[in-house]
Amino acid sequence: MDPVRNPYAPGAGQRPPELAGRDEQLDAFDVVLERVARGRPERSVVLTGLRGVGKTVLLNALRSAAVRAGWGTGKLEARPDQSLRRPLSSAVHQAVRELGPAGGAGDHALGVVRSFAQREPVAASSGRGSRSAPALRDRWNPGISVPAVSGRADSGDIEIDLVELLSDLGGMASDTGRGIAVFIDEMQDLGPEDVSALCAAAHEISQTGLPLIVVGAGLPHLPAVLSASKSYSERLFRYSRIDRLDRSAADAALERPAAEEGAEYAPEALTAMYAATGGYPYFIQAYGKAVWDRAPGSPITAADVEVAAPEAESELAVGFFGSRFERATPGEREYLRAMAEVAAGTASDGEPEVDAVPTSDVAAHLGRKPQSLSPARDALLKKGLIYSGERGLIAFTVPHFGRYLREFTSA
Repeated sequence: MDPVRNPYAPGAGQRPPELAGRDEQLDAFDVVLERVARGRPERSVVLTGLRGVGKTVLLNALRSAAVRAGWGTGKLEARPDQSLRRPLSSAVHQAVRELGPAGGAGDHALGVVRSFAQREPVAASSGRGSRSAPALRDRWNPGISVPAVSGRADSGDIEIDLVELLSDLGGMASDTGRGIAVFIDEMQDLGPEDVSALCAAAHEISQTGLPLIVVGAGLPHLPAVLSASKSYSERLFRYSRIDRLDRSAADAALERPAAEEGAEYAPEALTAMYAATGGYPYFIQAYGKAVWDRAPGSPITAADVEVAAPEAESELAVGFFGSRFERATPGEREYLRAMAEVAAGTASDGEPEVDAVPTSDVAAHLGRKPQSLSPARDALLKKGLIYSGERGLIAFTVPHFGRYLREFTSA
């Protein structure tokens, strides 16, 4: 097959040629936008799922829907070592610019964004129990020409400032007859204070009915992160679990792009592809690309899938799995391998591995006390390689990671 015409796109956050199996989320978001535009009460949205299921792709698709509806939008990616203040300022600055109100309310909103962006958080001083006063950081310019608005979003307390910022922006959006949507990827990496502030701001916005929503995406334990911050977070967000595609959607993700190029799959090839990919969108694109390049012609057969599978697996081992494994220290890799072995030991004939394993079983497999393994486990949690959906259980954030560890790595 002509590699130049290969339609598949195995890239991080790169939209596939066919966004299959996500119509439910797209349709629900259109309803949210319309309800908010009409002043109806509605919750912000949180997408959760493993890596490789297409959360970022879907997040971008939802943003495109908001843009088509005439909303102002901005997007940021949370990082564990970065405060929310500056990236959020850039995101909402873009949203205000997209709405385009000149002078008056628009300038006021930009001035509030600037005051929020430039305000340093309150920091403890060397005095006994005292705290230093907030100070404006003049070295960083958010790219806003209007002066900062004194007395709004500039207290230095992130919760107070974020409530004031989003309230003022929501009011400005209401005046224009449109709305603002802020999209946050890797939301689980927000710091505790930022999570608390975001929940408080979302709560305030929902009570006032202003046309502003937050759309977040993160790993499966994100709801627990939000709930630990504010007990009412369960009622603030509409949670949507993004999972692997079912058979019909997975087939569509392969067949429709191929049909656009005049090619097709034999039924047994589609069966082989689903068995290899497990229906995970990233794997579908990776295997689809490899199979297309290896297949001599159309229709693509199960034999073509068998020939191309090692190439796809090798590519995933380096780019998808290996890049994450390399981030772990030797002690952390030992812990990951133990998780993989424990998970494999729980699977019966013909049944898949369990999603989560007890930390006590991992410790027993290594012949160690659970407390001695806490540093490795905590480091892996912070690196986003594993997550804990409930107390005492841990799981990989990447599908098929256990199989990769058993087949491609050695102690």
